[in-house]
Amino acid sequence: MTTSPALSILDLIPVRRGQTTGQALAASKELVETADRFGFHRYWVAEHHNMPAVASTSPALELMHLGQRTTRIRLGSGGVMLPNHAPLAVAEQFALLSAVYGDRIDLGIGRAPGTDPYTSAAMRGHLGEGRMVDLQGNPIDPVEQFPQHIMDILALLTPAGATFPVRTGQHTLHASPRVDDPAHVWLLGSSGYSAQLAAALGLPYVFANHFAGRGTAAAIQLYRDSFEPSQHGDEPRTFVTVNAAVGSTAQEAWDLVQPHVYQMGQLRLGTPLEAQRLVGEDVESVLTDGHRRVGESMWDSWAVGTATQVADRLREIAQEFGVDEIMVHPIAGARPDDPLDTQPARVDTVEALAQEFGLERS
Repeated sequence: MTTSPALSILDLIPVRRGQTTGQALAASKELVETADRFGFHRYWVAEHHNMPAVASTSPALELMHLGQRTTRIRLGSGGVMLPNHAPLAVAEQFALLSAVYGDRIDLGIGRAPGTDPYTSAAMRGHLGEGRMVDLQGNPIDPVEQFPQHIMDILALLTPAGATFPVRTGQHTLHASPRVDDPAHVWLLGSSGYSAQLAAALGLPYVFANHFAGRGTAAAIQLYRDSFEPSQHGDEPRTFVTVNAAVGSTAQEAWDLVQPHVYQMGQLRLGTPLEAQRLVGEDVESVLTDGHRRVGESMWDSWAVGTATQVADRLREIAQEFGVDEIMVHPIAGARPDDPLDTQPARVDTVEALAQEFGLERS
């Protein structure tokens, strides 16, 4: 492992008060272009639904849009929530991305729905009494079928394709368009289950440290101890996601993340998520003891402070977990006077870390 890890970006495409989805996407486009220009390794977007605070509902569509003016950064999903989708649809979406962007596409796949159960059911067209069925008409549970659906996607992206049983025998399918450099598949998760599954399939694995805040070391160790070499890799590959924000002072950095503290509290407490509040917008007055307890349970896994402090913390985290890559989730909020189609504090975090880590600007 190198002293300074490679740096990547995770983007949930936050939507703040007074901002349209189009403006939020414009802000993220500025962010990915900054990351590409400064030599960050990857840029992944998440999948969440029915959340006014988040615009990242369709990773494949977002990547096609956001990557238009990038030249070298890897583009990926962090991740596609597979229970919401048919494996063939996912495989073809990412094959199309590979056709456009070549060998720069990552397909990160998760088992969680990225939303509440009702929205997830509606995503599959089975809200109410409806149910999913396989090609033989048998009812299936997409979560229970998750391991098989992962293997289906892996097969669909190969020249041989995937063979499925149908009532009349067997049928072979291929992801179209067929590409020479298919997406690199990663398995994502926040539990031992995902770590063991990634290890059993010989896939690279990422634990959602930015969201869970606990259990990262145990999951990574379980993955490494259980890993079975495969055509997808001879050795375990993993990195760590970290919430991060840079300010001119440590206090300013913590002020910048207060809207995110509130959002995480709302999410963990099961209360409705509204568009993200602005920095200084009286966030302190709406932070309950519950919000603060949620934040305090996660803060030790964050990297918040001056550029030097955050860089040092990221190096510590890389050393702690034995990884050579850190995926930064920039959580600095927006100020009231920031233009609606940009989010300067997130861009500032990316630029400051690029300078601290000596990344090569193009």
